[in-house]
Amino acid sequence: MGGIAGKIGGIGLMKNYAQLRQEVEKTLRELQLWKGEPQALYQPAVYALGQGGKRIRPVLALMACGLFGKDYREALMPAVGLEVFHNFTLLHDDVMDNAAMRHGMATVHVKWNADTAILSGDAMFAAASCLVAKAPKDCLPEVLDAFHRLALGVCEGQQYDMNFETQSEVSKSEYMEMIRLKTAVLIAGSLEIGALVAGAPQEDVKRLYAYGNKIGLAFQLQDDWLDLYADESKFGKRIGGDIRENKKTYLYVRAIENLKETDRKKLEALFTSTGMNEEEKIATVKALFEKANAHEDCRAAVNQLFAEAGTEIDALVSSVDSDTLHALKAFTAGLLGREY
Repeated sequence: MGGIAGKIGGIGLMKNYAQLRQEVEKTLRELQLWKGEPQALYQPAVYALGQGGKRIRPVLALMACGLFGKDYREALMPAVGLEVFHNFTLLHDDVMDNAAMRHGMATVHVKWNADTAILSGDAMFAAASCLVAKAPKDCLPEVLDAFHRLALGVCEGQQYDMNFETQSEVSKSEYMEMIRLKTAVLIAGSLEIGALVAGAPQEDVKRLYAYGNKIGLAFQLQDDWLDLYADESKFGKRIGGDIRENKKTYLYVRAIENLKETDRKKLEALFTSTGMNEEEKIATVKALFEKANAHEDCRAAVNQLFAEAGTEIDALVSSVDSDTLHALKAFTAGLLGREY
């Protein structure tokens, strides 16, 4: 990621990805929001934000702002607010998923407790709203509307995800809608907010949102694949976590669609079992996924979404900064392990 370079940000203010990420990190460290009392409320937020991460969403917002010739610093506070919001969702997700690790570190509810994770998460959402509200006044209503729409969408996506845990059948279209809401709307919304701060034409705001939506969907499908096939030391989470938690990912949905009845029933039974040895369960499920060619279907879907995203961004009608456009394309390609 750090090797993806490009110039962005407006005349005299060219920045590459690494520099933008550093600015986001610096701003997160210096936020006065976390220096109040009681520290028992704020320290878990500091811990969560200090766990690392690629800072994808704020960097996308800053790039979108610079794309249309605006000083990227105009979008810095809303961009950081988007990162705080993203991390708030992770605190609550980890409680609901009973996840023990994130970025190779203990999750907040494990290090402290579930009540602390919930309350500190709530404080992070409030702080995120305050930061997004620091957008320039001339675009503030539109920015706040975009932020609250994406926040509500993430909640809707999480509810669908929870529903799927007990829903006997999940279609491909249902799954894609769930991940659009839970994951893609935040990536798309980050680009939208950056473009709104820049005063981009509405048509281009919509194109950039569509671009982010396709990238977000591809990013989640790739994450589904990596959960089973990644190098655990680099992934930051235990491999096979989705199978352990009986999560119906894209791999599961496609396998159910592709397998013959006997194997399909076997897979369904595995996702309702509780007493089976974890490693044996992961190996058995993985074999069924591969028998159904679900892993290859997943990779093909990522490729298709990436291609469709390129069509959207190439259709921008404004005269945009070419260096910034190159940087944005390179950055999003790098998220999916591709060259640009």
